[in-house]
Amino acid sequence: MRLGEGVEAAIHCAAMLAGVDGNATLSGSAMAEAFGVSSSYLLKHLNALTSAGVLESLPGPAGGYRLARSAERISLLDIVLAVEGPLPAFRCGEIRQRGPVKLPASAYAKPCGINVAMLRAEKAYRAALASEKLSDIVTGFQNDADPRSVSASCAFVARNQRPQKVSSPK
Repeated sequence: MRLGEGVEAAIHCAAMLAGVDGNATLSGSAMAEAFGVSSSYLLKHLNALTSAGVLESLPGPAGGYRLARSAERISLLDIVLAVEGPLPAFRCGEIRQRGPVKLPASAYAKPCGINVAMLRAEKAYRAALASEKLSDIVTGFQNDADPRSVSASCAFVARNQRPQKVSSPK
């Protein structure tokens, strides 16, 4: 199975956004710069994450993106489904019913065994992604990555985050 490059970018951006302070945001262009991808390419995936409720997008000059919920409540499955869509990776085209020997539909009353096996594998794959939380990815990076990488990433977020004004109740 091959996932699009957008999934990698989306997970990295979500992990980066887990490091912003409070209600602060990061611009899409800052994240594109951090990962060496084009802004237009990344914005497509950030918008998909926003539509799926993984991210929030705030408009304006001080706007940007932030997590819509805590990193503990975001799974890798949430991100993959936002970017790739909900359809299974394998889609049975029932090619067993094509070819030179045409049998009546009744010959194919039982589900295609290949489709059953592939959907079973997809279910296991999705369950594994659902159990992987964004917070675990971030914690793993902080604990296991080269300290220079952790320091550089934290410094980038600190330099580029945009504090949001909190309006006081009237």
